[in-house]
Order: sequence, then structure tokens, then C-alpha cells
Amino acid sequence: MWKGRFKTDTADLLKKYSESISFDWRLYGHDIVGSIAQSRALLEAKLITAEEQKQIEEGLLQIRNEIERGEFPFEVALEDIHMNIEAALTQRIGDAGAKLHTARSRNDQVALDLRLYLRAETDLIIGLIRGLQRALVALGERNQAVIIPGYTHLQRAQPVLFAHHLLAYVEMFQRDVDRLSDARKRINVMPLGSGAMAGSTINLNRELIAQLLDFPAITQNSMDAVGDRDFACEILADIAIAGMHLSRLSEDVILWASSEFKFITISDAFTTGSSLMPQKKNPDVAELTRGKTGRLYGNLFSLLTTLKGLPMTYNRDMQEDKEPVFDSIDTIKAALEVVAAMFGGIELERANCAEAVEDANLMATDLADYLVNKGVPFRKAHEVIGKLVALCAERNIGLRGLLLTDYQALSPRFEADLFERLDAVKSLDARTNIGTPSPKNVGLQLKKWQELLG
Repeated sequence: MWKGRFKTDTADLLKKYSESISFDWRLYGHDIVGSIAQSRALLEAKLITAEEQKQIEEGLLQIRNEIERGEFPFEVALEDIHMNIEAALTQRIGDAGAKLHTARSRNDQVALDLRLYLRAETDLIIGLIRGLQRALVALGERNQAVIIPGYTHLQRAQPVLFAHHLLAYVEMFQRDVDRLSDARKRINVMPLGSGAMAGSTINLNRELIAQLLDFPAITQNSMDAVGDRDFACEILADIAIAGMHLSRLSEDVILWASSEFKFITISDAFTTGSSLMPQKKNPDVAELTRGKTGRLYGNLFSLLTTLKGLPMTYNRDMQEDKEPVFDSIDTIKAALEVVAAMFGGIELERANCAEAVEDANLMATDLADYLVNKGVPFRKAHEVIGKLVALCAERNIGLRGLLLTDYQALSPRFEADLFERLDAVKSLDARTNIGTPSPKNVGLQLKKWQELLG
């Protein structure tokens, strides 16, 4: 493709070192769609005939079919997917194929392909997040009345509905959807026509190409268009955050499934055993997902590091953008799909959950609120309840084990109705503010998400 300038062939060692066809082959569909749009712009500019455009389009579609059937012979010597397709096309249809690259460079071609690829993959990822949200909402709906301890610092804190806990992750994943949807707007800008870095004296109709490829906007600076990978960094950042949310959810699953908690049972289909210990049932889906999050972080920092010292415009370093992008896309899609499926097979151990919320210390804050409603300043009420909890620890009993006289010894504001505050159901019923885990609130939230997610 550059034989006019060079007197000797490229060294085989360099060919092997610089090829990207081993991984960028997956852009073939987007490359072909972009090339068809390019051919139609060439036809409009009268740079090719209608017959030549037909030959180009039919040839490209034939190549796409061969790739999809696994019959296309990729050549490392041609470096990348762009040249593999163009060379095959030219070999098949002659001069018409050689005209296809008029007024474009691989620089704007790969920028276009990557944007088309990420636009499509972003939509798929959003769909998979929606699937996970639906799985979480469905599990919450099936166990709407189940109460578990909520935790801070991994210490029992206050009672919450299990569904409320799941809905917290639904909210997290909704922010991921919002971020990805917003990033998609910056992906969805058409760069073709920017050439290597300064466009071309052959001015094709960029508006037509954008229309054909369903781009609502066109890049406005040719140098930025070929040197920009911000959109890829942004998607990797959004994926990394989604991975962090998956990792946190996985950690909760691991804890809940442990013998120490035993709040849930994961189906056999999404657990594994031990090669040595026959009793084991391991939450491997959650553990693998937690581990893969590190790859998502690494891919983001890999691309950021690659880009940080590059001068304008395109530099070959930017070939290193694709492997981290592809890996993050593959990893997050696989994780979202398998985690959603895992949640479809989770069953709650309701008796264990109920036993855990029998811990009356979960209602310690409710007792402080009780005193506040009796006119005691909160800080003083907090101190009183702290002393009562310490007294319980000394006697190895819970707050329900204390006598009314024990309570009144620390505050005369206590009356017999204080014991009503030591009930988890009543505690939740009293939490009616927006965003709190009362059964009514949680029921409304479940209904809202069911309607939103379909």
C-alpha cells in the first residue's frame, strides 16, 4: 500500500510486530458499512460510476459473508482489517476497488470504525444492564417482605428490607446506564473525511456519509478527529465504574452465601465444587466477577497512559487502543450476562434472615429516636442508648433482655411503650421518608422499576 515510496519490502519481523489483524478483524462489519457509505459519496462526487459503486458494494457484502462464514483468508502482511478488506476487494473487482480509498486515510477510517463499533456495543451493554436490573427487581419482588440486617463497616446496623438492598444496586446500575447513554452522544460523531490529519482536496459530501451511517453530528477539526480517543477512554471509564458496582454486588453475594451469613442459596448451575473437599459449594460467578473488575481498571489506565504523551495527530501508538477496548467490552458483557442469570436462581434462606433480625441491637437508633420524641437532645439520647448497649454486653443479653427499670435508671423518659420500638417490622413501618425502606416505599419502588424496565 506504500510501495511507491519504498525500495525494499517490510521486514517479516516488523510485519509480525506491527500487525493488528489478529484482533481488529472484529471491526470488519463496521469497516464494510463505512466503506459502502464512502463508495456512495464517491458516486455522488462523480469519482466513480454507478456500475463501479455497485461492484464495490456487492464485493464488500460478499467479503462480509465470507468473514461471517469463517472462509475469508486474513493476511498478516496486510497489517489490519482495513487493508485486508480493501486488498481482497481490489483483487476481485479491479480498478473500482482501488478507487475506494480516494479522499480517505486509514486514520479517519479506523476512527470511524471504532466509533461505529463502540456505538453498537454501548447499546448492547445498556441492554445487558437492563437485564441485570430486571433480575434484581424480580428477586426483590419475590421476597418483598423479607427483612435482613443492614450493615455499616460490615457490622450489623439497622434492619432493612432485602428488596431495598437490591434496589440500591438497581439505582447504581441506572447511573451506569445514564453514563453510557451520555457517553454515546460523544461517540456518535462522524470523523470520515478528515483524511490523515488535514482532510483532502477531493471534498466528499460528509453530510451524506453521516446520514448514511446515522450520525447526527460531524467532527469539526480534522486533526482532532483522527487524534481523538477520548470517547474510548470515556467508555472504558464507564465500564470500569459498572465493574466496580458488579464487584460490590458480588461481594454481598459472597457474604450472604457464606456459612456465617447463610442468607441466600445460589443454584447449583452457578456454583462450583472443590476438587478435594466434597462439601464445598463455591460462589465462583461472584468471585470471578469481583476479580475481573481489576482488568477493567487496568484497561482504562492502559489506554490513558498510551495517550498521555502523544503529539497531535495520529500516532501508531494509537493502535494499542483496541485490545483494551475489546477486552473491556467482552469482559463487562460476559459479567453482566452471567450475574443476571445467577440472580435468577438465587433463593433466600428466610428463617436465617428472620433469626438475624431478632438482634434487638439493630433497633438501637430507634430507641434514640424514641428519646428524641420525648424531648431528649439527640446527642444525649445517643449517649444513653450507648450505655444501655454496653450494659447488655456486660450481661450477655440483648436490648429486649433489659427491664424497664434498667432503662429508666439511665433516663426517666423511658416508658413501657419503649419495647414496641424493638420490633423490626414496626421499625421499618416508621421509616416513611422518601428513599427509606418502609414496606410501602419499597413496594412503590419495585412497581416503578418494573414499569420502567418492562
